[in-house]
Formats: sequence, C-alpha cells, structure tokens
Amino acid sequence: MSEAVQLIACRDLVIGWNGHALLPAFDLTLRRGRFVAVIGRNGSGKTTWFKTILGQATPVSGRIVRSPSLNHIAYVPQTDAFDRLLPLTASDVVLQGRLHCNNFLRPFSSRADRRACREALECAGAAELGDEVFRDLSKGQRQRVMLARMLATETELALLDEPTAAMDVIAERQAVQRLIELCRQHDIAVVCVSHALNVAEKFADDILLFDRARGEVVFDKREAVLAHAAYQRLVRGDEGDA
Repeated sequence: MSEAVQLIACRDLVIGWNGHALLPAFDLTLRRGRFVAVIGRNGSGKTTWFKTILGQATPVSGRIVRSPSLNHIAYVPQTDAFDRLLPLTASDVVLQGRLHCNNFLRPFSSRADRRACREALECAGAAELGDEVFRDLSKGQRQRVMLARMLATETELALLDEPTAAMDVIAERQAVQRLIELCRQHDIAVVCVSHALNVAEKFADDILLFDRARGEVVFDKREAVLAHAAYQRLVRGDEGDA
C-alpha cells in the first residue's frame, strides 16, 4: 500500500537557527498518499521546519533521512511570492517549476517540459488559463496554476505554504478538495501549512502541530491530534508559558 512507502523520516530532529533550538527533538515520517496539515501559532517553527526539509536550514541536531525513491521535493509558495510586475503567463509559472528541478546544464524548456506543463494545467483544472497573465487571475485561478506547477515537477513530496490564504470558505474547500484528489491520484505526499484549523479538522490524514510556547511537537493521525491537549489549547487560544 502507498501508505507504507516512506519518503522522509525526521529522527530526533531539533530545528532552529544559528544553533539555537526552537523546539525539543521530535520524530515523524512522511509517506506517499497522505495529506498532512501543519498547524501552530505564528513563529512556532512551521516555516523553519519546511526550510530544514528543503535543505535551506541546518538542523540543530538529529537528522532527516530521505528515501532513495524520493527524487524531488516540490515547494509551492504563497501565490503572492511571485512578482506582480512580471508579465508571466500561467504556463510560464508552471514551466518555471519544471525547469527549477532540472539540471542547470539544460536551462531551456524541452518538448517534454512543455508537454508536462500542458498536462499539469489540464490535471489541475486550469487548461484554459495557460495563456492568461498570472497576475491578472483570481486567487482561486492562481492557486490552480500553482497546483499545476507542483504536478509538472513530477514530485513525490509537495510542501505548500498557506495554499488557501485569503480565500473565502467555499474557494478554500474547493482548493483543498482538489489538492487531496491530486494527492490520491498521483500517490504523492502533500504537506500543507495552514492557519485555517478547519482544513486540518476536516481534510487532513495526519496533523503536525508545533507548540513553541509549551515546547511541544505533536504528530499523529487526525483524530488523535484533535483529541490532544495541545490542539485544545490552540483552539482556545491559550498562550501558555515557554
């Protein structure tokens, strides 16, 4: 079963900056076909963990074990990360993701790259947006393009930063449901940072919760985390003591 296919394991991992730990050591495993919601207050360590997985930050201690089957990690930033001054088309945005994961010795798109771009746009429900200017699209349309960018890389693991930020409730639900469909259809692990607790409560297979104030990291299946004291504190807005 895909659930048994391990892509990344964090073992006694301590994340932080300049040798200073943000949280105690923790263990977790990311597997194919699982939708993981990452939650916690601002500054709790979510972004630092992403950067550690991506190799942009060095662990304070512990290690990250990557499976030999993991060839590429796709990082999907918030749509506002793209410069609105650049007149990129939706296809340009998707193709950038494709080229970014290729070798620098071949910086120009090939026929295979362009075909993968078209197929990804179609799969993400954005085929009609390919020639549209990205900055002119609605938030929902831009999000579909970003999902296509993720698919075009043919990744096994996707890290998404606030993919439903600023969306209304209906658009948020549609975006997450589409994301989960892509997760299942392509048998990839999708890890999504979100401040919307309803996304974790309704859709996540697993939840990763960072509670920096209490010095606690919780990772488990959704039902177990929702019943955990750390989640109840987050819902109530309890700050706690460091």
